[in-house]
Amino acid sequence: MLESIHSPRDLDKLSYEQLESLAGEIRNELITTVSANGGHLASNLGIVELTLALHRVFHMPEDRIVFDVGHQSYVHKMVTGRYDRFSTLRSYGGISGFPKRCESEYDCFETGHASTAISAALGMARARDYRKEQYEVIAVVGDGALTGGMCYEALNDAGNSGTKMIVILNDNEMSIAPNVGALSNYLTNLRISAGWQSAKRKVRHLNSIPVIGRPLYRMIHGAKKLIRTVLLRYSELGFFEALGFSYFGPISGHDLAGMENAFRQAQMYKGPCVIHVLTKKGYGYDKAEERPEAFHGTPPFYIETGNRVDKPDRPSLGHVMADTLADMTEKDPRIVAITAAMKLGTGLDHFAEKFPDRLIDVGIAEEHAATMAAGLAAGGMRPYVAVYASFFQRCYDQMLHDVCMQQLPVTFLLDRSGIGGEDGQTHHGLFDLSMTIPVPGLTVLAPCSSEELVSMLRWTAGQDGPCVIRYPKSLGTFETDLPYLPFTVGTWHALNEMSGVILLATGSMTARAVRARDILGKQGIAAAVVNCSTVKPLDEQFLASVPETAKVFTLEEHMLNGGFGAYVSQTCLSRGWTVPVRCFGVEDTFIQHGDHEHLMQDAGLSAEQIAEKIAADVKGEGTLG
Repeated sequence: MLESIHSPRDLDKLSYEQLESLAGEIRNELITTVSANGGHLASNLGIVELTLALHRVFHMPEDRIVFDVGHQSYVHKMVTGRYDRFSTLRSYGGISGFPKRCESEYDCFETGHASTAISAALGMARARDYRKEQYEVIAVVGDGALTGGMCYEALNDAGNSGTKMIVILNDNEMSIAPNVGALSNYLTNLRISAGWQSAKRKVRHLNSIPVIGRPLYRMIHGAKKLIRTVLLRYSELGFFEALGFSYFGPISGHDLAGMENAFRQAQMYKGPCVIHVLTKKGYGYDKAEERPEAFHGTPPFYIETGNRVDKPDRPSLGHVMADTLADMTEKDPRIVAITAAMKLGTGLDHFAEKFPDRLIDVGIAEEHAATMAAGLAAGGMRPYVAVYASFFQRCYDQMLHDVCMQQLPVTFLLDRSGIGGEDGQTHHGLFDLSMTIPVPGLTVLAPCSSEELVSMLRWTAGQDGPCVIRYPKSLGTFETDLPYLPFTVGTWHALNEMSGVILLATGSMTARAVRARDILGKQGIAAAVVNCSTVKPLDEQFLASVPETAKVFTLEEHMLNGGFGAYVSQTCLSRGWTVPVRCFGVEDTFIQHGDHEHLMQDAGLSAEQIAEKIAADVKGEGTLG
């Protein structure tokens, strides 16, 4: 049946029985494809019926759907003409795991970071009104996204303006990590209270009473459902009506007919409204239902067991960080770790096993995490904020204004730095150096190995200012190419004998520079690799000692504009020192999705490409320096 769905209008002619079968087919396709390619499984299994109902009631692409955190758009892609390409999901040259405007007219807005959909949808609704057009705008928002303050800014604006739009609250009781905070508790109380559950269990015992038990149970149960609906509706209205929204729900997110009825009611409403839909993450696949957090973003796995296909030989750098931080915490009662709903992704689940009370999960609220860390530091604690490098972009002002201007000892641990891989441009960590290098007094570090990361972390415990440590998820087999050298802040280390060709490499590019050096050596070009693990401050003593005749190259897994190479070049130019011949990094473009090595090649950053360009530059000068 799925093969016959070429556009959402093909859904209109199906009966509810056929739609139920289609939902089963979609779930099978989700499990099959994600098990092979990796991706976001649990959230998409939970949103199948909701997506089908949306496309049956609304008429896309004329109507507009904005998915908050677009990784829940897999089903949407399948029913909007992309099923024949769905097996290429997240693969190099295949379809994206997030909405892409260039991929389909049905993808009206690109989303990859949480809490943005309501703002974007409100903008579209206002554009519609300004242009005197007629279409619906729907924002599909997970309950976890509501821990982000941007949602409230948008809700307040939309409610105040009275602009017609629909917000669908996909309430699955879990975002990336289990939801935390007052809002999560509020929604939980709305779903059902402990007292209500207790009464339900007691009433259920009436079934065992002969003759009168069953009729009495039905009567009480019916009255109880009515009272519960009234109470839930009343308490919910208190929250959303205060913001100027009308409320529909809560309704089952796996009841197609019920959702379609609610969506049609919302269509007729003239102002902003919220439809509260209850779904179950991982629905239809027992492994994902049991462990939805493990199947939020998963690598390829075996369907039968749920176990991942390729177990890494070495722990992720996030786990190295967390284990080291736990060791440090045993000796230092000031240390506290902070995550923004990414305990598993950043490796802090390892830290929480030993120190659960020293881990603070603020929800999807990176801005709050940064300023709260500043407050902790001002109060005498040593906070460590672990966040993906791409999500760190969300707390730039707080990092700059609240942490660095006050020179507070907050350490930001930027996981997934560099080219992230299959998640694509919203998740690549390629802008953090350009954000942090210009900030006065901020130390910026980039380890080339697990051992160096450990040394950097231990160093931060004794320093009194702000610090950033950026590192990828893993260094793979490249890390084994590196000798161990002790870390000293502000000091760079040559990994082999100095020569007339010098490769200044930072972080993940250090091992790649070693491989490029070996390729150059086979061509008769001797090159020295220097591990520049301290990005800021630069090792000015080393730079001042470079001979004028040397050919210097910089290597970084970051944008060239505002990155390490630009910083080195600017410093050398202003001081009259030897300026790099070429800087290797990502050109002025957004990197798409695919496996890491393909994307590195596209960026011209494979060891072979680097060696080829260096050889051409050196030979073009007619000297090896």
